[in-house]
Amino acid sequence: MKKQIVAVAGLSVALLLAGCGGSTEDPVDQSMPGNPGGGPGGSGMTKSALGAMLYKDTNLSKNGNQSCESCHSLDLLTGGSGTTARAFADPGSSVSNPVSEGSDNGVFGDRNAPTAAYAMFSPDFHYDTTTDPANPRYIGGQFLDGRAVDLAEQAKGPFLNPKEMNMADEAAVVAKVRDAGYAAMFRQVFGASSLDVGNEATAYNQIAEAIAEFERTPMFAPFSSKFDAVQAGLATFTSEEQNGFDLFQVDGKGKCAECHKLERAGGSSGVLFTDFSYWNIGVPQNPNNPAGTTATGFTDTGLAANPQVIADGRAASERGKFKVPTLRNVELTAPYMHNGVLETLEQVVNFYNTRDTNNCWSNTQTPFVDCWPDPEVSDNLDVTFSGDLLLTAQEESDLVAFMKTLTDGYFTP
Repeated sequence: MKKQIVAVAGLSVALLLAGCGGSTEDPVDQSMPGNPGGGPGGSGMTKSALGAMLYKDTNLSKNGNQSCESCHSLDLLTGGSGTTARAFADPGSSVSNPVSEGSDNGVFGDRNAPTAAYAMFSPDFHYDTTTDPANPRYIGGQFLDGRAVDLAEQAKGPFLNPKEMNMADEAAVVAKVRDAGYAAMFRQVFGASSLDVGNEATAYNQIAEAIAEFERTPMFAPFSSKFDAVQAGLATFTSEEQNGFDLFQVDGKGKCAECHKLERAGGSSGVLFTDFSYWNIGVPQNPNNPAGTTATGFTDTGLAANPQVIADGRAASERGKFKVPTLRNVELTAPYMHNGVLETLEQVVNFYNTRDTNNCWSNTQTPFVDCWPDPEVSDNLDVTFSGDLLLTAQEESDLVAFMKTLTDGYFTP
């Protein structure tokens, strides 16, 4: 999914963005709040439209072969439910190939790329002591460990990450934007001198700001699933989907909604299926992760590695925890978990249901088929909402049926 963008200054914005989505819907909203009149140059070019160009530009990587889109694809996918939507994840990932390759051949990250869908609604990373004073916890942020406080901060990371786009420094990224076909449009949005030599630090922040603005456009959060249609009174669940929804709720056997909340947040127009908190649910290591395993010296401690958490002195109590993801479009975002160790939704639900009752104890058992290996990190393990849910096989199937109603593209809101 490493694509090249070619943009020529002077062409219309509509023509330049024609390849951004692969569908008839406009990939950017030209009237996004906060940028109604375009940039300081007085044009109608919006920050989000510029962000779409930056998002797709493979030139902003060391070898000119990777963009934001490489790991958070804009391509339309069709799930088993028959509904077509964007997953905003890496379509090349699988259990055997769980992490994305960087700009340098043979260099890989160590986590499965999360979806960028609905990320705009995550609050800034913070330690929440007010929502539930008896149980304060970290909330929000971007990346699976919350190390970026917000969308703009997240957008800065991959450019300089040696396992991702691997650019030398901020100035090198800005230099490529300065030479891009859309440089004039960058100046229209941020000012005539925005890309001048000496302004690299500010320009780098502006690049991230524009990408974040693109990720706040409606295409990243259409709220157009069957679930949304049911909520609007325009569709009806099947009996299996309804039973799955009942099991999903806080008072259901699945207990899913304890973390995948059935609530609106952050100004969203629909349910987000996450509370943006962090949990250790005991996910085993993926032996196919190029980063290795504990046996070879690699253990992913999740939230405990977040610099802010370390500075706060709370790393020990956060070991093994990862951010609760949205479940919207979840049937399109396999493989699952932070390391891509689970291949199907059926496997995910069975893991939640039987983690503690079907753990591997014999060499005759096949891990992930007959039993579950030990957690990657056993500290701070949740045993309240996962591990032994006593779900029947039919109830597991019904939960999967419900989650497939969360795929966007079912109707036009």
